[in-house]
Amino acid sequence: MEISILTDVGQKRTNNQDYVNHYVNRAGRTMIILADGMGGHRAGNIASEMAVTDLGIAWVDTQIDTINEVREWFAYFLEVENQKIHQMGQDEAYRGMGTTLEALAIIDNQAIYAHIGDSRIGLIRGEEYYQLTSDHSLVNELLKAGQLTPEEAESHPQKNIITQSIGQKDEVQPDFGMVTLEAGDYILLNSDGLTNMISGSEISDIVNSDIPLADKTATLIRFANNAGGIDNITVALVSINEEAAE
Repeated sequence: MEISILTDVGQKRTNNQDYVNHYVNRAGRTMIILADGMGGHRAGNIASEMAVTDLGIAWVDTQIDTINEVREWFAYFLEVENQKIHQMGQDEAYRGMGTTLEALAIIDNQAIYAHIGDSRIGLIRGEEYYQLTSDHSLVNELLKAGQLTPEEAESHPQKNIITQSIGQKDEVQPDFGMVTLEAGDYILLNSDGLTNMISGSEISDIVNSDIPLADKTATLIRFANNAGGIDNITVALVSINEEAAE
């Protein structure tokens, strides 16, 4: 398994409210965590960095080695972090702070993930890009209810309103998912600054190109910037090789 992580402020923003990192626990199991912060002033980048770092530190300290343990860990620690950031958000300086969160652990040939907000996790297998997560957003709710067409959803003025975040008053309801990995697969975690700018087929073309993994992440970001780069752009790309998939 090989991981490449990159973040970019984009073309329009002055600060980067995305944060991403990967961590290895005492059992040698890797977790990748990506967050896209929101809130006034510097609150967004504090929320995203805090969520990723707190969860990362907690993960490093575990001996977790099974899928079931990961799921229990997610359920507990995501709510702990939700409450912590919500409490901070009561302070005037951090009013309205919150963050999306994607967390993915790889145990042998299984990837298990937790999803909150409108950042995304996708699988690139062969020529296809498969979106594994479903956005927790107002526009996606309207789309699922049949009140918007996909075309209307693309350009909806309230596209950035999310219905779940770390830092909300209510208990978070993460989506959990699992995928069995095969040799040659790629997993992509990204903030919406990537997928609002480029399509799944463009992602697949770039990831399947014959260049080193770090160049693939750089190319994804370059394409999003060339398309307008209206938001921060963050990607974590995981290449699954033979050993991981056995």
